[in-house]
Amino acid sequence: MRRIVITQNITLDGVVDAEQSWFDVTADTEQGRELAAVTAEHAAASDGFLVGRTTFEAMRGFWPQQVDDRTGVTGHLNRVRKYVVSTTLDDPGWDGTTVLRGGDALESEIRALIDGDGTDIVLTGSITLAHALLRAGLVHELRLFTYPVVLGRGRRLFPDGWHAKDLNLVEQQTFSGGVTLTRYAL
Repeated sequence: MRRIVITQNITLDGVVDAEQSWFDVTADTEQGRELAAVTAEHAAASDGFLVGRTTFEAMRGFWPQQVDDRTGVTGHLNRVRKYVVSTTLDDPGWDGTTVLRGGDALESEIRALIDGDGTDIVLTGSITLAHALLRAGLVHELRLFTYPVVLGRGRRLFPDGWHAKDLNLVEQQTFSGGVTLTRYAL
């Protein structure tokens, strides 16, 4: 059985959208290198990448063009199977991508992925999709890279009305610059 893992960069006040440019995954800093190393460890344990159409299009427009990627993200995305949930996309335009139709079929499509052969399937970004999977109880782990930033506004990871009382702390790690990684099993 595979697992669905949500990995998000998140602020102290729970914001996960990057519209206010509060983090840079490509930063060549001590913190950036530390985060890239742990992200590479996580990536090695996965063979699937799950996103919604908006995040997919943004990533498709950026990562395949990176030639000197020190983060390892480009190599990872070239290696893994990519799944994009979209009711409108027909040709994903990125090798190794499967389009999932979502909507009423989303839960059965995700359950089929979970029941298939392989390792972790990681979702990052894709707030609407993350909300749907959390509400449906299809998420097995949360990996939160919390930045010491408070934005006061923006889209948040946890949807209104969703609650979880039994989050089990799997790991906690602190990086230079004050970023923390907390992993929770659901």
